[in-house]
Amino acid sequence: MNTKRIAIGFTALALVISTSAFADEIYKWTDKDGSVHYGDRPSGEASEERLQFSYNRTNSEALDNRVAAQRDAEESRQEARTEAAEKKQAAEEERVAAEENQAQCETSRAQLNRMRQSARVYRTDAAGERVYLDDVQRAESITKAEANIKENCGT
Repeated sequence: MNTKRIAIGFTALALVISTSAFADEIYKWTDKDGSVHYGDRPSGEASEERLQFSYNRTNSEALDNRVAAQRDAEESRQEARTEAAEKKQAAEEERVAAEENQAQCETSRAQLNRMRQSARVYRTDAAGERVYLDDVQRAESITKAEANIKENCGT
């Protein structure tokens, strides 16, 4: 209800302002009760004064340029936001990859230590049985672990 009254009030005010803006002459006077009035015709009151208005037409080219500049600035801001989000995502992906490499590095080093220190090295097959490695298989596993360390640990 209040919103409707406010909307009607603003509409009436806009109508009054827009019609008075096109009038050639605007008069202001104060009546005997002290109320101030405005009109486009003289009232004959003693306190009446003629108001002078001047206005400049809107420069549509300047307005178009300003709107285009604002649009370009918003596009630039959006591009910057997108680029920042992409950089953040790339940094996160690099961090995850580095963590995975670190985990693989630690696993490979543990395997290499186990193969070098154990007298007998085995693997568990698909059935869950231990399969012991001979000396050739053990050497191949050590070489493979060293290659993994070199790849993932950078040393």
